Amino acid sequence: MLDFEEELKKFKPSLEVEDIEDAVYREDMSDMTDLIKEIINQTK
Repeated sequence: MLDFEEELKKFKPSLEVEDIEDAVYREDMSDMTDLIKEIINQTK
């Protein structure tokens, strides 16, 4: 059986995740609200 506490001690986050997080914060990415607004504006 797995020792949950022991596994948590060994856990190290992936560097890729941190890189992606930084990229997301730097980029001006569209979210669902932006996409819906754009669709509404196109249909007018």
